[in-house]
Amino acid sequence: MEQVTITRHGGGKAGEYHAHVAGETAIGRLTWQARGSAREADHTLVPKAIGGRGVAARLVEALVADAREQGFTIIPTCSYVAVWFERHPAEADLLARD
Repeated sequence: MEQVTITRHGGGKAGEYHAHVAGETAIGRLTWQARGSAREADHTLVPKAIGGRGVAARLVEALVADAREQGFTIIPTCSYVAVWFERHPAEADLLARD
C-alpha cells in the first residue's frame, strides 16, 4: 500500500481527518460533527485521483483509533463509514447507541 499520512483538523464541535497520499496533491477527507459524547461521521470524500487505494478505509481507521483513545462513540451517517462498520464487526462497540 502507498504511504498515506492522516492529519487531524478542527476539534470541539466539528473536524476533519485528511489523508495525504505520497506524491499526490489530492486530499481525502472524513468530516465529523460532535453529538454529545459521540462524533457523527457525516462525509467521506476521496477524489478520483487517489481513489482505489484504500484511502477511505485509512480515514475511518484513524477515526476509530481516536475513538478508542479518547473515549467517544461514532454515529456512522456517511454510507461508507456505515459499511466499514458492517465489514468490521469487532469494532461495533464504538457505535453510538440510541
